[in-house]
Amino acid sequence: MLAIAVYANMNGIRSSRKIESACKRDINFMYLLEGKPAPDHSAIARFKQLHLAPCMKTLFAGMSLSLDGMSELSGEQIFIDGTKIESCANKYTFVWKKSVTKQMGKLMEKIPELFAEAAEDFDVRLDFPEGIRLRHMKRLRRRLKAYQKSMGIEFVHGSWKRKTSLQRLTKKLDEAIRRIKDYTKKLFIAGNRNSYSKTDRDATFMRMKEDAMKNGQLKPAYNIQFGVDAQYVVWVTEGPQPSDTTTLIPFLEDFEAHTGKKYPRIVADAGYESEENYLWLEGRGQEAYVKPANYETSKKRSVKKDIGRRENMAYAPEEDSYTCANGKKLTVTGTRRCKTKTGYVSEKTQYGCVDCKGCPRKAECIRAGTSKTPLEEQSKRFEVAKEFQEQREKALARITSPEGIELRVNRSIQAEGGVRADEGKPFLPPVPESRAKEHLGGSNAFGHGAQHDLPAPQDTSRQGSALFVPCDCGGLTSKQKGRMHVTDKVPVIFLRPFCVQFLHENVCVVIKI
Repeated sequence: MLAIAVYANMNGIRSSRKIESACKRDINFMYLLEGKPAPDHSAIARFKQLHLAPCMKTLFAGMSLSLDGMSELSGEQIFIDGTKIESCANKYTFVWKKSVTKQMGKLMEKIPELFAEAAEDFDVRLDFPEGIRLRHMKRLRRRLKAYQKSMGIEFVHGSWKRKTSLQRLTKKLDEAIRRIKDYTKKLFIAGNRNSYSKTDRDATFMRMKEDAMKNGQLKPAYNIQFGVDAQYVVWVTEGPQPSDTTTLIPFLEDFEAHTGKKYPRIVADAGYESEENYLWLEGRGQEAYVKPANYETSKKRSVKKDIGRRENMAYAPEEDSYTCANGKKLTVTGTRRCKTKTGYVSEKTQYGCVDCKGCPRKAECIRAGTSKTPLEEQSKRFEVAKEFQEQREKALARITSPEGIELRVNRSIQAEGGVRADEGKPFLPPVPESRAKEHLGGSNAFGHGAQHDLPAPQDTSRQGSALFVPCDCGGLTSKQKGRMHVTDKVPVIFLRPFCVQFLHENVCVVIKI
């Protein structure tokens, strides 16, 4: 079953029904079945969902280790990049966590009125010293039902019939209980996310690069992270984070937990820059070749001439002060601690000028912004994260070195481009997270492990060649061997073009890793 799933994925066949049809009609699938009857589509779906998806990362890790054992990977640097792949779920199936929390808060404000009405009209009282909970509401409903039975009150149904106050109160209570259960379920599904899709609960609404209406519309998507070494996708993760900043640490931890490997150099773009990431990599002895977010803008002439920017002011480390273009000093006025979504706490030092009145260059130095204070009464202020600036300067020195420039050129090779173009559409099916992992893992491990059409490979000695492993090719004719451009070797399963062509033309060959 694994061979069938792998070969079907290599040929772009994802549907279990199409795989079943191929097993009955395609001679290559028949060969892999070894004379056994074709499996039912439901059996194929169960295998992929219950067996293949949970072990996909294990299979992926095994393939990465196999490549490393064959000296196909450098083992020195890993290029990390991410892309947002849209889910097939409808873009209007959104559930916003903030909206649910707001509606639940409004509902909880009305609940005490129901308890007060029950106590006043029907003498049904409950004690809740720690606040009203769902169990208290259910207990009140049971008390009201018992009161109805004891008084012999019969509830009527229909908009034309007059209902008693007890029935109206019971209906309000039932509706409140139903809504609280619904809101609680939605908050549980959302978890730490701010949104999710009703039809694809693992998808999170994000802003995509493909924005046809140019209005920043949010769409259900996954943030897919790829780790590439020597043009091989060695690891893939998916997550709900809308930005790449918070994905670096979980990606490397997940990769090392499954493979046991640790790359000494991490190469990534400006989207991964943060103080937390810098310090985390430095503490583990890994060099961060991360381009600073202000790298491109800092080279502009307008930025270099902006007297209001901290970078263009003279800094006195012994006094810990800055001097502006007018010769006035900006000293430390305080510190501020900021906590990120991941829980990391960063300390920022605040600087300010004592008196900026009468400064002839104030209009150039202070941006108007949205402050309601007149410009004449404002003073120059800014804050600096010293630890972050120190790490940024180290990263800038690394990426501008000859070795860093070479790594940046290599990083421009985007391995996820082939995955986004898989089957001609950059979508993930609306399936659970485990199925999404199976889809992505299969596409990369069995279909896009190597990108041979890329313009600047890391290892130029392998350009235009395939990855081969020695094995017994006895029984093949010289013509068949000639098609492979090598003698007594067969291509491994990582290379989609070679594997597919070889299996179609030589059905007698079994690929083994």
